[in-house]
Amino acid sequence: MTVDHTTLTGVAAAPLIPALVNLYATVYAEPPYEEGPEQVAVFAEKLPEETTRPGFSVVAAHRDRDLVGGAYGWTMPAGEWWSRADAGPDPEVLAVAKFAVMEWIVHPGHRQQGIGAQMMRRLLASRPEAWATLASDPRSLARRLYERAGWRKVGASRLPWGPAMDLLVLPLPAIRGRRPGTD
Repeated sequence: MTVDHTTLTGVAAAPLIPALVNLYATVYAEPPYEEGPEQVAVFAEKLPEETTRPGFSVVAAHRDRDLVGGAYGWTMPAGEWWSRADAGPDPEVLAVAKFAVMEWIVHPGHRQQGIGAQMMRRLLASRPEAWATLASDPRSLARRLYERAGWRKVGASRLPWGPAMDLLVLPLPAIRGRRPGTD
């Protein structure tokens, strides 16, 4: 069965919200997250506002009409970094806009088929930012996947409602061959 990918920007992603919320609930019910209805409700409440952030983009993966994967993020402005970070990134990363990947999820029944990797390639392929960044639960299986894909840990952040998260960065393909943070 083929997987169809759709890329949407800004509020054009609004029709995907219910399916993204359902996928989020399925993925984050698993260990090590074990999130329940309260956390899913918070995600559902915040997602519409996230689509209005500068640089918002989502890649959705559908098999037939079912959403089997989603990856999205937005532009984190130059000089900004993750809240409650124990350390900042290298100055060359902090000084420029970064693409903050907020979710990168694949339905458990559709993993190990390259869907997640394909979504991330599509999400990052045409980004104007020099770097991508994300926060990852170090207990998750996904954390090892990020490392194998070239993401590098630069710090950690602990929010009051969850575990400490590894903060990772990846130079984007558009900057390969030149020093990150320069034009």
